[in-house]
Formats: sequence, structure tokens, C-alpha cells
Amino acid sequence: MKEYAYYPGCSLKESARQYEESLLRSFAELGLELVELEDWNCCGSTLCRVTGGLDPLALTARDLALAGRDHEGRDLVVPCSACLLSFIKAEERLERDPEARRRVGEALRVAGLDLEVGLKVRVRHPLEVLDDLGLEEIGRRVKRPLQDLKVAPYYGCLLVRPYNRLDHPLYPEAMDRLLLHLGAEVVDYPLKTGCCGGAITGMAVAVAEEPGLSLNYALLKEAQERGADAIVTLCPLCQFNLDCYQGRISEKYRLESTIPVIYFTQVLGLALGIPEEELGFGREMVSVKGLLAVLRLRCGWVQPANLD
Repeated sequence: MKEYAYYPGCSLKESARQYEESLLRSFAELGLELVELEDWNCCGSTLCRVTGGLDPLALTARDLALAGRDHEGRDLVVPCSACLLSFIKAEERLERDPEARRRVGEALRVAGLDLEVGLKVRVRHPLEVLDDLGLEEIGRRVKRPLQDLKVAPYYGCLLVRPYNRLDHPLYPEAMDRLLLHLGAEVVDYPLKTGCCGGAITGMAVAVAEEPGLSLNYALLKEAQERGADAIVTLCPLCQFNLDCYQGRISEKYRLESTIPVIYFTQVLGLALGIPEEELGFGREMVSVKGLLAVLRLRCGWVQPANLD
């Protein structure tokens, strides 16, 4: 097993538990072990940003320092797009701002941590790790090809912007390539990096339905018009918004039907032959039972008579 340090972030322990469950299980199936940081803290994303100052920066820097201290030589895998952006922003800021680096370093020293050790840690997204393993190798390990499954790959706006270290900022294809190697049909989805509103959507919906619902309506409608059976994403905020607000969106904009929104790690796990119950299915607001039943029938996983 090849080991990586692992920072789950807050969402994967609560609203996005299916992301963590499917990530850990599918990676283990591929011989990749994610070792969770001990005593990690929130990365300081979203609401913490409005406080300004060095507080959010220091939060992320502490996690980097923990990774550097306890997991020397290992890459740090960060699956949440918002968390990953926080880590990249912190690295960029601390590299170009000597005063911030000094002050954050002093604060961490009081806690017995070394910022400089933390800044040597390479932060990576799970897709990058899978790319290291090799898509051809992953394809050879597929036990249940997902032929005839049409998916809309939705990256959201945080993963590749403003820093395009992972992929093209406007039309990324890393997840597309993985899904293709799993046997799925990837539909052309021009809104793959469109914004779902993030945390602002929830706050906006609580006060007034716009603009949060309209952003997500556009994403859902485009996927349906492209003939997708499901939207496949990699961002907890995106999954939450597209999944949880479909009822409200259907009422307001009269969507003809709902569409499941699942994580790429769940799709990966299915293709690798991992049982559905080990991949976190069932935590979604929009049921995936119909999708899984159709998938079994199309892909020949079980005979139609056994679907009940």
C-alpha cells in the first residue's frame, strides 16, 4: 500500500460523508492508503474569510505544519475543493509575503509547530493521485464497466480557478478521462466549471430564493438536456447545493424530473466492484435507487428478475 497524508476537512465528516467513505474504500481497493492527520482543524474556508487578517491563513498553515511534522515525505491529499483552494492560497501568500510568513511562523512556534517544515508538503487532489497510478492501470482493474451510463462531469468553480495547477481553468478534463476509463459515457457539459453559489446559495435561499436557485437550476437543466443519467462531482459544496435544493428548484422552475448528484469516487468504487453499501449511497436527498437499478440492468450486473 502506498501511503499519503490525508486532510478530510469539515464537510467530509458531516454533509459529505459519502465522499469520504467512497474515497477511502476505492483508494484502498487500488492499493492507496490515506492516513488522516491527527488533530487537524478547519482550513478557514468560506465564512472565516470574511474576518480578514491572518486568522484563516494561520488555520491552514497549522494543518500544513502538522502534515510536515507527522508525515514527512508524504504528499497531503485534500479532496474538498474549498479546502484545497485554502491550502493553495496559503502556500501562495506565505511564499510572497515575508511579513505574513514571519507572523504565522511565530504563532505556530508557540504551539510547537514549524511552518517551514509544513511549506515543504506537496498538497494534492485525489484526481492527481489517481493520475499517478495511471488511468490505464485503473481501467485494467475495472470489474463492472459502466457502459451506457451517461454522466455530466461537474467540477465547480473552485478546483481549477484562480490557480490552474490541476487542469485547464475553463474546460478541465481530468475527471472526464477517469470516467471514460471506467466505461462511462461522458456527455459534453459546457457548464462543468460553472458556479453553484457555494455557501452563499444556502444563505441566499434562507433570505430570498435568488440568486442561489437560479445558478443551480441552470446546472441541472443543462445536464438533463444533455441526456445525463447523473451529475458526477468532486466538490462537497456543489454536491450539497445541487442535491439538496432540487425540490425547491423543481417547484420554482418546473424541472421535469430530478437527477442524482454523486461523487466521482462513488462511481469509481462501483466500477471497481465495491458493494454499493460501502460507498455511501443513500445519503443523498435525490434517491439513487433508480439510477443503480438501471445501471445494474444496462451493465448486466444482475439479471432483471433480481432487481427487486
